[in-house]
Amino acid sequence: MRLRRDRLVPAAGTVAAAVAGSLATDPGSPWFRRLDKPSWYPPPATFGIVWTGLYAATAWAAGEVLSRGGAGRRPFARAFVGNLLLNAAWTPLFFRAHRLWAAAAECAVLTASTVDLARRAARVSRPAAAALAPYAAWTAFATALSAAIARRNPGR
Repeated sequence: MRLRRDRLVPAAGTVAAAVAGSLATDPGSPWFRRLDKPSWYPPPATFGIVWTGLYAATAWAAGEVLSRGGAGRRPFARAFVGNLLLNAAWTPLFFRAHRLWAAAAECAVLTASTVDLARRAARVSRPAAAALAPYAAWTAFATALSAAIARRNPGR
């Protein structure tokens, strides 16, 4: 079976966002280790496990929507690219720039973008929208976690 462009491009974009994020992540840094984190902060291994599944589901969902075409294809593609850019931006904002409140605000925008992406996907494919639901839930959790870390670490 030939891999179609409308499946390959979302997969490549998602991989690029994942790689960009992973390169900027540094949970072993002294700065990060010194941050006061809430008791509900997940074990560190959780993030890699969860994000792997979320990225796979996101790439599949985008490919599913884009492969079906229709009037919503171009607006979905723009929303998808914007979402990936927001996704890739959080990690350097948090881990490299150490801008905790800015990262929390950016994550809230990412959550809204992800909810919008699922809404757009639902117009074309309910399974694609369902595949994006955990991504929206995780980014909402990440927003709450980012805000909690920012609140617990004033002046950092």
